[in-house]
Amino acid sequence: MDIDVSLSDPPSDARASGAAGVDLHRIARHVRWHILNTVAQSKAGHIGGPLSMADLVVALYFRELNIDPHRPDAPGRDRFVLSKGHSAIGLYSVLALRGYFPVAELATFDHGDSRLQGHPDMRLTPGIDVSTGSLGQGLSAAVGIALGARMAGQAFRTWVMLGDGELQEGMVWEAVNSASRFELSSLTAIVDVNGLQQFGWPAVDGRDRFDRSEPWAHVDLAAIFRGYGWNVIEIDGHDFAAIFAAFDEAGENARATTRPTVILAGTIKGQGISFTRGTYTWHNGVASEEQLATARAELMIEGETDESAA
Repeated sequence: MDIDVSLSDPPSDARASGAAGVDLHRIARHVRWHILNTVAQSKAGHIGGPLSMADLVVALYFRELNIDPHRPDAPGRDRFVLSKGHSAIGLYSVLALRGYFPVAELATFDHGDSRLQGHPDMRLTPGIDVSTGSLGQGLSAAVGIALGARMAGQAFRTWVMLGDGELQEGMVWEAVNSASRFELSSLTAIVDVNGLQQFGWPAVDGRDRFDRSEPWAHVDLAAIFRGYGWNVIEIDGHDFAAIFAAFDEAGENARATTRPTVILAGTIKGQGISFTRGTYTWHNGVASEEQLATARAELMIEGETDESAA
């Protein structure tokens, strides 16, 4: 049985078109399978972060963003910046299922001559608006895009996905301040608050080289963003109803206020697969054949195909 993600005549309003005949839970399961399987075949890549953000990115690309996969450079399209660029395989999997390039091309991930490099490259990959990889820089790029849109009289919206760990970079907070100073209400940031990172603060009591616990465990992120003049929405990042309610609220904020909006999405690192869920050891990694078989069963992939809209 095929996943029905095809559009007979891709309209400009992707959210309206995506609402009909698309099972987002099913799409998200296939995205998670492609993340794990593609990295396993390529023998290197990140797993935990792509899995934690999967539902959010599926929701964006299949219901929210004003995009057309057949015209990836359309001037009026909404822009999306993946600031946590090491999670590129998660975005590539969504782009493939959305029709930006063939699903089969995922097999080239991280190869030397591939369009799908380990970090997003806007020169190579259709659907990538900003090259990222050095953590902490994505929000600054998104601020520039949103400000440029205003100066050019463009009405598109700008979205950026950040990891909670990269918020430790000072550059992020300069961009947070600039976004509110310039009243960039068309800008929406989503923070994937999965509470785990590959390396964190120095450990205590000899537990480990680093303490990988919640990087903002003792900080009220919502209060900080509000203090900088942002609209703040807090949600469960794996609940599609909550995600779309947040998107609607962000859109209303863009129309009714002058403030940028941040969605603090509580997620679970490695969500969706039993052996990757909730552990920093699957920040990256290569699944064994036995683990791939387990994942196929848990994600209910057997007997299904996932043709793209291309």
